[in-house]
Amino acid sequence: MLRPKIPTMPTPTGLVTPPAVVEPTTVVQHHQAPAPAPAASTRPTIQLTPGTVLALVGAGTAVVLVVGAVLVSMLLAVAVTGVSVAVCAVVIRSLINTDLKRR
Repeated sequence: MLRPKIPTMPTPTGLVTPPAVVEPTTVVQHHQAPAPAPAASTRPTIQLTPGTVLALVGAGTAVVLVVGAVLVSMLLAVAVTGVSVAVCAVVIRSLINTDLKRR
């Protein structure tokens, strides 16, 4: 029932011819001219002054605080939802048990 089926190699049908003769190819090396030196960049360089560094640090801190506040509020929402579901389950269980005891 659980025996694996081993594939068999199919036998060739019809006339089988040997492969054609392969002639060797020659390798031709092409000499390329050396690449030209890269041109000087025309983009302006970025200079960080103490004011820009302070602004970047302040912006990064603000982003971290906002993302942290969002994540903490989401965690708090999940916790409050879990507690409310647990309280509802206890109340429903109590109502069912008191209904069964009255009969």
